[in-house]
Amino acid sequence: MRMMISFAALFMSVTLLQLSSGGVGPLDALTGLDRGFSQSEVGFLGSAHFVGFFIGCWWAPRLMGDVGHSRAFAAFTAMGAIGLAAHVVIIDPLAWALFRVASGICIAGCYTVIEAWLQAKVTNETRGRAMGSYRIVDIGASFVAQFMIGALANLETYIAYNLLTILCCASLLPLTLTKLPQPETPKTTRLRPKLAWRCSPMAVAAVLVAALSSASFRMVGPIYGQEVGLSANQIGSFLAAFVAGGAIAQYPVGWLADKYDRRWVMVWLSVAAVVACAATVATAGLGATSVFAASFFFGLTTFPIYSVATAHAHDFATSDERVELSAALMFVYAVGAIAAPLTTSSLIEAFGPAALFYFISLGHILLIVFAALRMRVRTAPEDRTRYVYAPRTSFLIGRLLGKSRDKGAP
Repeated sequence: MRMMISFAALFMSVTLLQLSSGGVGPLDALTGLDRGFSQSEVGFLGSAHFVGFFIGCWWAPRLMGDVGHSRAFAAFTAMGAIGLAAHVVIIDPLAWALFRVASGICIAGCYTVIEAWLQAKVTNETRGRAMGSYRIVDIGASFVAQFMIGALANLETYIAYNLLTILCCASLLPLTLTKLPQPETPKTTRLRPKLAWRCSPMAVAAVLVAALSSASFRMVGPIYGQEVGLSANQIGSFLAAFVAGGAIAQYPVGWLADKYDRRWVMVWLSVAAVVACAATVATAGLGATSVFAASFFFGLTTFPIYSVATAHAHDFATSDERVELSAALMFVYAVGAIAAPLTTSSLIEAFGPAALFYFISLGHILLIVFAALRMRVRTAPEDRTRYVYAPRTSFLIGRLLGKSRDKGAP
C-alpha cells in the first residue's frame, strides 16, 4: 500500500506537469502569431524548448546527486514556473525563446527526477504494472492538455499563462509532501551517441525521422491549423487527434514489431505516414472533421516509429549497454527535435501550410530508401528483444525500463 501511495504521488505530479507543459507550446504559437510574431519565430520557440529539454536531461542527474530528488524537482519546477510567468512581462520572440528553454529544462529535469524515484520503488513484480500506469497517465494527461488550448486561447493572455504557471507549481505538492524517504541517487548515465550508430544506423535514421514528424507536428501544428482555417478550439482537437492515434497504435504496432522484421514494420509505417501526409493536405479544405481524421491517421502512423526503432537498436545491444543505448537514442531524438520546428515553420512561411507535410513526407521517403539499403547490408537478428513502448522523457528512461526488453522478462 505504501508503494502504491508513493506511485500515486509521482503520477499526480506527472499529470499536473503534463497539463502545464502540454498547453504552453500551442498557446505560445497562437498568442505569438496574434502578437505579430512571424511563423519562423514561432517555430524557433519550439526549437528552444528542445534545447532546454536536452540541457535538462544532461543536468538533472548531476543536480539530484548534489541536492537530492525533492530539491532538484523544486528547482526545475521553479524554472518552469518562471519561464511561464515571464511570458506576460516581455512580449518578444527572443525573450520567449529563453523562457521556453527554461520550460524545456523544467520538463526534462522533472521527468528525470520522477523516473529516478519510480525506478527506485519498482521491483520485477511491480515493474510492468507501474510502467503501464505511468504510460497511461503520461499520454492521458497529454491528451487532455490539448483540449485546454481553446479555452486558454480565449482568455486574456496573462490569465492563460498564470493558469499554466499554477499547474506547474501545483506539480510540486504531491512529490515534495510525500513522507516516504527519498531514494538513493542513481549513477549518471554516460552519453555515448556513437553507441546508437554502432548498434543500428537504421534506428538512428528512424529516430531522426520520428523527431521530425512529432516535434514538427506538435510545435508547428497550431500554425498549420490556423493557416487552414481552424479555430483555437479546433486546433486543440486537431492536436489531440494526433496523440490519440499514437496511443492507439502502440499495441498493434508492438505485436507486428515482435512478429516480423522490424525494419519492414518501419518501412510500412513510413509508407503509411506518406499517405497520411497526403491525406492531411488533401482534406485541408473539407471541414474540421476531415482534418481531425487525417491528424488521427498521421499520429497512428508516425508516433510508434520511435519505439520500433529503439527495439530494433536494442536487438544488437548487450544487457549492459541498454541504459546507455536508450540515452544515446534520446540524444539523437533531441537533436532532430531541435532542428525540426524552426525548419518546418520557415518552410510554411515561404511556401504555405502544405509545406509542413511535404517536408515530413520527404523524411519518410528517405527513411524507406535508407531501410532498403540497410537490409542489403545486414539481415535481421534471430534472437530479438521484446518491443517496449519507449517514452521520450529523459535519459534515465532506459534505467526505468530495466530488463523488460530481455526475452522472457517479467
